[in-house]
Amino acid sequence: MSKTLKTIIVIIVIALIIIIPITSSYNSIATLDQKVSSSSSNIDTQLQRRSDLIPNLVSTVKGYASQEKDIFTSIANARAKLGGAQGIQEKAQADSELSQSLSRLLVIVENYPDLKSNQNFRDLSVALEGSENRISVARQDYNNAVNNYNTSIVKFPTNIIARIFGFNSKPYYRADQGAKQVPKVDFTK
Repeated sequence: MSKTLKTIIVIIVIALIIIIPITSSYNSIATLDQKVSSSSSNIDTQLQRRSDLIPNLVSTVKGYASQEKDIFTSIANARAKLGGAQGIQEKAQADSELSQSLSRLLVIVENYPDLKSNQNFRDLSVALEGSENRISVARQDYNNAVNNYNTSIVKFPTNIIARIFGFNSKPYYRADQGAKQVPKVDFTK
């Protein structure tokens, strides 16, 4: 075997030893980044599902409690803000405002026993409760994906690859201080 051929083989082996781990690290980070994006999209989907239920719920309540106009305005404004929210923290804040408005609406419902027995209202309230549960799961999934991603980009030697290719940490989904609890949707009382 000639000296030139040996040199070429050594260079190829060294290049592979360097390129394979870099490629593997990059692909791992890219996969985790996509998981974060997918999880964020799932939150959006569930927030939209809940948002789509709200007009029907409001219409049903309006028939019984038309004098409660301020809560209906509050819900409409919160829905609009959520619809225009950009970024995970802005969405979290808008989601919190909408949840607080829904909580106020559900408190008002307690004053209208006929409304609580209305089948349409009961169906909507069950659907809303299901949406709240789905939103909670989507938030957890997102935060788990962010945790995996953020942990990955700070570990050595992956952190070097992350810096080189511009992978930055992602924010966790954090609800506002006033939204530590999901609105209680219990109409069995």
